[in-house]
Amino acid sequence: MNTLTTKQKILEASIRLFNWNDVANVRLQQIADETGISVGNLAYHFKNKEAIVNAVYENLFDEFSQILSAYLISPKLTDFDMQMEQYHRFFSKYKFYLIDLFEIERSYPAIMERWRECIGKMLLQIRKRLDYYVNRGILRPEPAPGVYDTLSNNIWATIVFWAPQQILKDKPLNESAFKQTAWAHISPYFTPKGLDEFALEVQPMMLS
Repeated sequence: MNTLTTKQKILEASIRLFNWNDVANVRLQQIADETGISVGNLAYHFKNKEAIVNAVYENLFDEFSQILSAYLISPKLTDFDMQMEQYHRFFSKYKFYLIDLFEIERSYPAIMERWRECIGKMLLQIRKRLDYYVNRGILRPEPAPGVYDTLSNNIWATIVFWAPQQILKDKPLNESAFKQTAWAHISPYFTPKGLDEFALEVQPMMLS
């Protein structure tokens, strides 16, 4: 069994506190208390709160890059379904990301710039995936110019903003509901072949 280092414990405690209280409202003493160490021990690992925030976001961006790398590993619709599972875990883990966007933009512009790069890559990847599914014959050709650009944006918005919407509505962050909401944008454009593949391979995964 792997034992977490003190540094890892500090970062995990920080994520929990950021999710509960927002980044701006969390103090070093709270992080130390949540970790179960003294402020002096905390300062040994991270000289200030800014260093902790940067380290949390460094881990966040590493995890996001891993999700982006899980792209078209398989030609099937299940490939996107599995990537959505990863997105669900990610945005459920880092719930503070949306609440703190304006704070991050003001106080940590370099972090905000990296966020924009990640989101841009994510949106482009979704759009390219739609084109790939058209070429596979499981998605209908674009009905009119711009329709699939809008569809890509809608899928992206669902993936990114679904978790905070659920929190605002006091509803659980259920993975199956998350994926059903995302797939609902795509399913009207399936060809008969796409509908068959979705019913046979994707729906059972959502219900399992």
